Amino acid sequence: MLIKFLMTEEQLPSMENEEFFYLDPFITLGMWPDLIKKSKEGGLDAIETYVFWNAHEPSRREYDFSGNLDLIRFLKTIQDEGLYAVLRIGPYVCAEWNYGGFPVWLHNMPGIELRTANGVYMNEMENFTKLIVDMVKQEKLFASQGGPIILAQIENEFGNVQEAYGDAGKAYIQWCSNMAQSLNVGVPWIMCQQSDAPQPMINTCNGYYCDEFTPNNPSSPKMWTENWTGWFKNWGGKDPLRTTEDLAYSVARFYQTGGTFQNYYMYHGGTNFGRTSGGPYITTTYDYNAPLDEFGNLAQPKYGHLKELHDVLHSMEKILTSGSVNNTNLGNSVAVTMYSLDGESSCFFSNANETTDATISYKNVNYNVPAWSVTILPDCITEVYNTAKVNTQTSIMVKKLNDAENEPISLQWSWRPEMIDDAIILGRGQSSVHELLDQKVVNDTSDYLWYMTTVYINKTDPIWSDDMKLRVNASGHVLHAYVNGQYLGSDWATYGIFNYVFEEKVKLNPGKNYISLLSATVGLKNYGPHFDTIQSGILGPVEIIGKIGDESIIKDLSSHKWSYTVGLKGINNKLFDENPKYNTRKWDSHDVPINRMMTWYKTTFKAPLGNAPVVVDMQGLDKGTAWVNGQSIGRYWPSYLAEGSCSLDPCDYRGPYSADKCTSKCGEPTQRWYHVPRSFLSSDENTLVLFEEFGGNPSLVNFQTIEVGMACGSAYENKTMELSCNGRPISAILFANFGETEGSCGSFGKGSCSSEQDVVSVVEKECVGKEKCLVQASESVFGTTNCGNNDKRLIVEAVC
Repeated sequence: MLIKFLMTEEQLPSMENEEFFYLDPFITLGMWPDLIKKSKEGGLDAIETYVFWNAHEPSRREYDFSGNLDLIRFLKTIQDEGLYAVLRIGPYVCAEWNYGGFPVWLHNMPGIELRTANGVYMNEMENFTKLIVDMVKQEKLFASQGGPIILAQIENEFGNVQEAYGDAGKAYIQWCSNMAQSLNVGVPWIMCQQSDAPQPMINTCNGYYCDEFTPNNPSSPKMWTENWTGWFKNWGGKDPLRTTEDLAYSVARFYQTGGTFQNYYMYHGGTNFGRTSGGPYITTTYDYNAPLDEFGNLAQPKYGHLKELHDVLHSMEKILTSGSVNNTNLGNSVAVTMYSLDGESSCFFSNANETTDATISYKNVNYNVPAWSVTILPDCITEVYNTAKVNTQTSIMVKKLNDAENEPISLQWSWRPEMIDDAIILGRGQSSVHELLDQKVVNDTSDYLWYMTTVYINKTDPIWSDDMKLRVNASGHVLHAYVNGQYLGSDWATYGIFNYVFEEKVKLNPGKNYISLLSATVGLKNYGPHFDTIQSGILGPVEIIGKIGDESIIKDLSSHKWSYTVGLKGINNKLFDENPKYNTRKWDSHDVPINRMMTWYKTTFKAPLGNAPVVVDMQGLDKGTAWVNGQSIGRYWPSYLAEGSCSLDPCDYRGPYSADKCTSKCGEPTQRWYHVPRSFLSSDENTLVLFEEFGGNPSLVNFQTIEVGMACGSAYENKTMELSCNGRPISAILFANFGETEGSCGSFGKGSCSSEQDVVSVVEKECVGKEKCLVQASESVFGTTNCGNNDKRLIVEAVC
């Protein structure tokens, strides 16, 4: 539900209590309606979306708005569900997206400098921005035309890096404002993280907490464009977790302190299909610990706890919009905020103390407010919601074997090698220059670029010795080295440190020697000052080092003639497609090799039965790319284990969140499971194709579904517990208690007090055999307890 507003070019919409979220439009087309419907059911009012320049204009003045890139269809799907939209054109987006959403051909335009007062860049940015605005106007999708789009954004988080651009950066932001206003979209423009946003731009906040944010114009609404619901993952990174209680706390605090607009980034993060992930080293999963998980399932309890919060805020809509505000600071980080209108009032009680619960005496009634929480009382009398008291079930998701066939045994593999002889033996390239090139020079048409040169050396050369090495300075982010057709070795970067030195002993022949270096990127950098200028590929120098005694002699090959070939033959010829360009070599089903570099594998499989989301288990593989029925499901790298240490202590929601708090799965594969959207699958036979870059074993690969395996209900006294198996029946109740309970979902035990009745039998009667059940948490249902004045909860653990 949205409050009504009048939208004119001069007048801002009244946006108290609006809940928004960011949803990636490059989730598959078939998932859009379900995700948008679930978002609305979760109490949201509008959807934010970026517009990805590199996806829509992959080559200069060549545009693509087909299929999953159909921006207009996406916006109309939002409109059809009765929601509003926020169009974040950017066109720089960050988003852990490849090159921040910029097309790499921009980088290669003569005289260009990105995100600054540069005529070449500004001309291209204005052209794309106008293109998007004109498309949207033509379909009458701006609110000023009766459409769903109530806000538009230009640029993105430039204020975080503006200092590095000096006066040219200030001039650029002023130009952005003028250009945006000249487009006459009839809705307000916003700039996030831009404290000096020129009027009438509205500057907004991004971060984990924005309750202390103040806009730069007193007449501007207090707006939060990105409330980070979790964090992204990188290869080698641990699983992040932002607790439900902390996320709800941040939202309630924001509205307590006068917030008018709050957007979740992400509400659904989804999957980085294809080569869309940036970073570099951002994983294929972009789950982001969001309320709707990567596969579109409700991530409980986060989804449900936030839905309850949204419902309460919507019920207070009028008084928060038009009421007067009175704040009382009670000390020790405890505060009371009262909104009043026409003799009625609504209250927020907040306790920002990280360790100590607070008792607030208000109108002769005592209220207990747990540490790091907010209590909401719509009538300033009755506590309806507290951010730390979760009355929503926890769903434990499980993976189930493919019931359509016996995998992995049933998967019959065939293979073929990647043809690299032209590169490693003959050194043949598509072009050549006497220098080492930044890999972006090829406009990022592939992860892969061959660097090839020859070196002539004889036994009288000063460098000749029995102890010679090849040394390569690279930032590719992966390097494979071959000398005279023989594999020499590989190296790769780690997240955050992308320049590295490869050095291996090498045996050269007298005369002509071929040196072939394959550089592979894992997403281009997407954030930071001048991020677009950071080189990728083989930076150099590339050197031969001869050691004679204590003396080292270096031969620098950097200015030699280097030949270049973009991509790999199998990818360029689309071996993953049903009808590849060139198919002169057959796939071999005999003696399928394992742990062999640069190898293609193919198999067919049956889609798992039912409608549950599908994942493929890549255990046993190393690094590469996967396609299902010709569609890329992204890069895989299950051999890259999560580094660092993880605490075994329960996660404490109290205190400020950071990406390093509450991490898990240290020492496990960064990502083992990969999403295969149902829309990629056919009801008949399906094909999986793998390109294995490092060398792995496909024999363990199998497809599974993800479903709710266990549901743990929770309800404080006098609240109603809802238990659901997401469309499947509740089969058994393993635990139930009304009183005090210890432990967590899957390992509950009774605490110091309980009700006098057999809680399990009561819950079994109400829930077993049903897809969903409701049970009141009260002594009238379960009998009296010996808990005294302590908080009592109904806790149930059910099997689906």
